[in-house]
Amino acid sequence: MEQDRYLSITALTRYIKRQFDRDTVLNDVWVRGELSNVKLHSRGHMYFTLKDERSRIQSVMFSSHNSKLAFRPENGMKVLVRGEVTVYEPYGQYQLYAKEMQPDGIGNLFLAFEELKKKLEREGIFSSERKKPLPVFPVEIGVVTSKTGAAVRDIFTTIKRRYPLARITLFPVYVQGELASESIAKAIKQANELRMHDVLIVGRGGGSIEDLWPFNEEIVARSIFHSEIPIISAVGHETDVTIADFAADVRAATPTAAAELAVPHVLELNERVNERKARLIRAIAARLDAEREKLARLQKSYAFRYPAQLIRQKNQELDRLIERLTREAKLQLNQKYEQWRNINKSIHRHHPEKLIIQGKERRKQLTKRLAREMQQLTNRKKMLYQQSISKLDALSPLKVMDRGYSLVTKDDVVVKSVYDVNPGDMIQVNVKDGLLDCHVWGLEESKNEP
Repeated sequence: MEQDRYLSITALTRYIKRQFDRDTVLNDVWVRGELSNVKLHSRGHMYFTLKDERSRIQSVMFSSHNSKLAFRPENGMKVLVRGEVTVYEPYGQYQLYAKEMQPDGIGNLFLAFEELKKKLEREGIFSSERKKPLPVFPVEIGVVTSKTGAAVRDIFTTIKRRYPLARITLFPVYVQGELASESIAKAIKQANELRMHDVLIVGRGGGSIEDLWPFNEEIVARSIFHSEIPIISAVGHETDVTIADFAADVRAATPTAAAELAVPHVLELNERVNERKARLIRAIAARLDAEREKLARLQKSYAFRYPAQLIRQKNQELDRLIERLTREAKLQLNQKYEQWRNINKSIHRHHPEKLIIQGKERRKQLTKRLAREMQQLTNRKKMLYQQSISKLDALSPLKVMDRGYSLVTKDDVVVKSVYDVNPGDMIQVNVKDGLLDCHVWGLEESKNEP
């Protein structure tokens, strides 16, 4: 009977679960909160934490419900979730089984993430042109992470397994908390000052968005950007994307994947070396066979069998070629000499000094011809002028007046008829040696018809 007083854990958990299931409020409830630790299972189910400033609740949304979402839930997003709160018996913890989800604005961390991302992107921090290539065979590898986390163990184990030739240096840093971002940036700077590492792995294992937030800080992004050593970022899991991932030269999904990217696998290298060694051996053997065949053909050739005859034939052929060359050379020389002579004659014939002398002579002849024609023209004009003067002299009224004629005018108008004047008018009579002012006393018309 004493034993009946105690409940098993299972019984107690089932009792509590029944209490949850009977509560009508918990069976269909809307809650507001911020997403954190969002993980998408390979089967499509989504697990996440819903939280506010003071509390949090584990949540799950099965694939039958999250496949209907019109957006992709991200860490830091504020959402409205409708679902059922009940107890997950194996862990004895209550959790929210979400059925619907709607965005409820953007969380502060998500907003800060987007703003910093846009700012650094405008500055070219994420530019693919400035990414540095990873070394093919690194000798010194630096690891910037926590010295106690699982990430450092995974990185060291993977590198030693794949490429034991590489030497690894750990730069222990804080990977979460207020001191983490400065600690990470300082370690990257220290590694660059040492100038001994071929590549750096910067990262940590998984965690909440708050845990990973140092890798979203501007100081870390800029230290990665200014690093002269190629950097592989390895922060959290596949679904976790940070600002450091954008700034890094290469992003790895996990710390283990970063180690695999940093070094080649020694077994693969051995296989590659063996393969190329075999190819080289085959190539050398093929070349030797080809050269042997070539040597065999040469040994069977006329030159090897009768070298003295071949030399005599070649000597005769050489003599013919020398004679031909000499003949062709002389012919070419004569042709060139003839061309030179023709060109020299042409140059002499068209020499500028000779052309100038010819021009001067022609100018002299033209000058004489011009003077002669000008003299002839002047004489002709003088003769025509004398003839015109004689004609004008013969027709001059003064000559007529010399013979006793006079010229009568009235008011400077020649009087040609008795009808041009009236009795009493004053007229002027021009005679050979002067002018007479006369008064018309009367008019008498001539009886002779004009």
